[in-house]
Amino acid sequence: MVSRSSTDLIFLRSFGERFESGPKHQYCGQANYHIRIPGTFESTCVMVSLDQPFPRNSVMGVHPSRLSFAKIIGSLDQNVYLGTLGVFLGAGIATLNGRMISVGLADLRGAMSFGVDEASWIPTAYNMALMFVGPFSVFLGAMLGPRRVLLCAGTIFILCSLLLPFSPNLRVMLCLQVISGLSSGTFYPLTLTYALRALPMRYVIYGIGIYAMDIVGATSVGTPLVAWYTEHLSWHWIFWQSAFLTPLMMICVYLAIPHPPKRSGPKPALSWRGYLYGSLGLALIYGALDQGERLDWLNSGLIVALLLTAAFLLAVTIIRRWLAPNPMVNPIFVVNRNTLILAASLFSFRFVMLAIAFLLPAVLAVTQHYRPLENGRVLLWLIPPLIVSGLVAARLMRCFDNRLVLAMGFTIVAIACLLNSQLTSLWAAENFFVTQIVIGCGLALTFTALVGSLVQNAFDTKALDNPINILTYSSTIHCVRLLGGELGTALMQRLVSLREQFHSNMIGLHVDNGNWLTSERLAGISHALFPNSVGSEEAQARAALLVGAQVKVQAYSLAYSDAYLAIAVVAAVAITLIAFLKPMKIVFDSDPPKPAK
Repeated sequence: MVSRSSTDLIFLRSFGERFESGPKHQYCGQANYHIRIPGTFESTCVMVSLDQPFPRNSVMGVHPSRLSFAKIIGSLDQNVYLGTLGVFLGAGIATLNGRMISVGLADLRGAMSFGVDEASWIPTAYNMALMFVGPFSVFLGAMLGPRRVLLCAGTIFILCSLLLPFSPNLRVMLCLQVISGLSSGTFYPLTLTYALRALPMRYVIYGIGIYAMDIVGATSVGTPLVAWYTEHLSWHWIFWQSAFLTPLMMICVYLAIPHPPKRSGPKPALSWRGYLYGSLGLALIYGALDQGERLDWLNSGLIVALLLTAAFLLAVTIIRRWLAPNPMVNPIFVVNRNTLILAASLFSFRFVMLAIAFLLPAVLAVTQHYRPLENGRVLLWLIPPLIVSGLVAARLMRCFDNRLVLAMGFTIVAIACLLNSQLTSLWAAENFFVTQIVIGCGLALTFTALVGSLVQNAFDTKALDNPINILTYSSTIHCVRLLGGELGTALMQRLVSLREQFHSNMIGLHVDNGNWLTSERLAGISHALFPNSVGSEEAQARAALLVGAQVKVQAYSLAYSDAYLAIAVVAAVAITLIAFLKPMKIVFDSDPPKPAK
């Protein structure tokens, strides 16, 4: 016991929260302080006896502003809402970073003097690393705690983001992209795991609603951000933005997420080789899907090699599981009707999200020659309905059957896509205004209901009663989210390519030199181009090129119309699957037991 006059106080922790036994303007009692020993630079923690009350504003020579700061820090210590904000920031940063790299690839390629083929591997390397670390990160979070994983991964991610614009060549940039993906890939899986454990259950669904706004909103905001950076600042900010946002996440995690408790008993005998084989196999499949359309699928030796190697690694994973089961994985647990249907619904959602992530920018770029800056303004129309619908969906999930809310969301998206399927080559940004509002409402409703259904299914299947089951469940859903999203993108790209070829051929049947309409069209264009051409032959050749370009625009317009129809069909199939879900108990209107640790 040390009296307050024998030491020099240099830091006061949570002082205003501990002692209210005296009058409101005075403190008394006992406390632990960090003090500096006079004459040295060492510090120690001692118990200080405050036998006599003293005024609030003259506490042992400490300035009132320092007391206020200590009180603020004490209120944030292990605050679950601040921790939830931190992990949601991490998920949004990872989503936004991947989106900005894809959108800004053309500017990046031009600035670094990369070719089209070699630069296409820049986003692929990042996404393959995300896929590789996905199954790992869930179990790393369980073994080491989300605090340690997020802080270490965040530090590595910041360093990579700062260094990427200074890459001297493509090889260095690809290596940094892989490291960046491995580190930021841990941000996704630990988000909902922490929110589910930390938040009161009646608030979890609202956290899910915010998470939906976070993920879908980041997809929409990425395009205008890239356009603004390249127009007004520099392409470097495609990477540097993450370096400035990630420290905010790390501060929230550092202040709010506690260290995991020490484990008692013997450590489980773990083998990471199964994870390595399985994760590498999934990453190679992801790379094959990402590069398949560009390299013409099975006509490319590289794609065939990636798929065969992935199949071999997955087969080795299955054999190893059979011969030496890993105690941290229970794959049989996820084989039940509701889990499989929800996984299919998650794939369907990732596919319908292409209506804003792929189709809308492509339509406006082909028909109206919009740059990312113009496309970004259209995508920003999604933000207000996302915010409103996310909160409405959270409220609906507390009152109604999750199947109704989920089916309602897919129905709204299907209606919007059916409206967009009527597009023509004359459609501009204003023609998509109403459908963008409708799609924004539908996506927020669908994603909130889908994630909420996954949480309800975790309770119904009693996954939360066993740490091994909940880890397996979380890892499976995360893999479906990543791999399903890339599979949907590959299918959409292939569909647009095939339908464009079909419509181009069909239109070409009616555009030939023998048709009087074609001849009249060519003559009119040739006459208009003749003053700026060297002779009539050049004018006619330029006219033929313009007619061909017009045919291409019409063919792509019809192909994108078919793509919107395909999204509507997938949404209808998802609604049919939802009808086969078993009823699940509504858990968001109470506080059921917390997950097992």
